[in-house]
Amino acid sequence: MNFAHDTEASLVAAVELVNSGEDPDTLTEIAHLDRFFAKHVYTGAHARTAAELAAVRALRPALRRLLTSDRDTAVHLVNETLAEHHAIPQLVRHGEVDYHVHAVAPDAALPVRIAVETAMALIDLIRADELSRLSICADTGCAGIVLDLSRNRSRRYCSTACGNRNAVAAYRARKK
Repeated sequence: MNFAHDTEASLVAAVELVNSGEDPDTLTEIAHLDRFFAKHVYTGAHARTAAELAAVRALRPALRRLLTSDRDTAVHLVNETLAEHHAIPQLVRHGEVDYHVHAVAPDAALPVRIAVETAMALIDLIRADELSRLSICADTGCAGIVLDLSRNRSRRYCSTACGNRNAVAAYRARKK
């Protein structure tokens, strides 16, 4: 299933944000948040403060819950998030990106924009009954989230490191 560009981009960003909280935490400095902001091509307000960093970090558990919920719970959480932030979807175009959906003003706080964009992306997954595209990493020592956008739904690990670790373990087990 192909999703709209903004849906995929929001999901990739949300999964990376949630997984940044796994050991070792990779979102501990404002510079890390700056790189996340630039990498995922966020637009609008970016305060670059310790308070903003703390608020984005505090968003991770709620996003994890949203990304790992069953369909009915996800619907409730999406609706709750959109209502809380008075989201009004609008088509916008900026920079090199063609029309896509924004649901809060560009001057909304970054954590609000992340939460609402993630909720908007989840709408597409819920409507297409594709929540199975989100899962927990198959590495038993990892709780990272996997976003599987592959055609054959074969992605099992949240990162190359987890995949390699399991491949090496399987190889060693076969050699015994």
